[in-house]
Amino acid sequence: MMQNKREEIDQLRERVEQLPPEAASEISDLQKQIAELEKRLQGEMTAWDHVQLSRHEHRPYTLDYISRIFTGFREIHGDRRYADDTALVGGMAFLNDRPVMVLGQQKGRNTKERLFRNYGMPNPEGYRKAMRLMRLAEKYNRPVLTFIDTPGAYPGIGAEERGQAQAIAENLRSMAAIRVPILVTILGEGGSGGALAIGVGDRVLMLENAIYSVISPESCSAILWKDQEHAKEAADALRLTATHLHRFKVIDEIVAEPSGGAQGNWDGAAVLLKERLVANLDELNKMSADELLTHRYERFRRIGAYQNK
Repeated sequence: MMQNKREEIDQLRERVEQLPPEAASEISDLQKQIAELEKRLQGEMTAWDHVQLSRHEHRPYTLDYISRIFTGFREIHGDRRYADDTALVGGMAFLNDRPVMVLGQQKGRNTKERLFRNYGMPNPEGYRKAMRLMRLAEKYNRPVLTFIDTPGAYPGIGAEERGQAQAIAENLRSMAAIRVPILVTILGEGGSGGALAIGVGDRVLMLENAIYSVISPESCSAILWKDQEHAKEAADALRLTATHLHRFKVIDEIVAEPSGGAQGNWDGAAVLLKERLVANLDELNKMSADELLTHRYERFRRIGAYQNK
């Protein structure tokens, strides 16, 4: 059913593109049909549908947003210990003439790029580079904006030998004490500790078709059902959509995507995200460093709180 509706929307879009400009009335009717179908499609989406959209091969990645939202971006390389991890990118930039530090996971779009970016899964040196950049931002009093889009931290033997768990743990501890505003945005996949390692912030935003979870649905299925055939059920059980996480107060705000999803309109998605980044930074910049740290600590302490009735 979902696939049929998507195909119908694509066919209607092709008809619109083929019509001459003078057929304004027919174009308008077709566009209304597209909007109605997309609205119905969004309302019928399951958690598994969100998982698939978050992984869409045409979805914009961190560098795609950086090039559209920021100016003067200058990438900074290396962790000053082992290597430069290309799965995590970052550097200085300007947001509406405001100097900031931006960083995030970066995926690739073809086989060569995916191998170069390690499928968006950072090694320990990637997370150490991220912390190096955040320390630099703190030194020069620049807000930090992090962008999450990863299946998880790289689980290879070399990564474990070089201290993957320690690198993530140190980031969690250190980000809680950084004395400048930290604004986190989940762009696509927010997978496990690999996402949380750059996810401790004063505000956490999440695009409406992104996901954020302690484990992937496939891995959850493998553990609970001993196979990956129950990934859809696992996705439902994990409550990994933006709507669920906003309800549980794990995230602070859901950022709207253009009609049909960010994968179909990169520029539109960047405009919508930039508006919310600017608004949230304006609010955070009014707080002193001590207020930021207190607010950040209390924010994460509230997650998971419950009352027995």
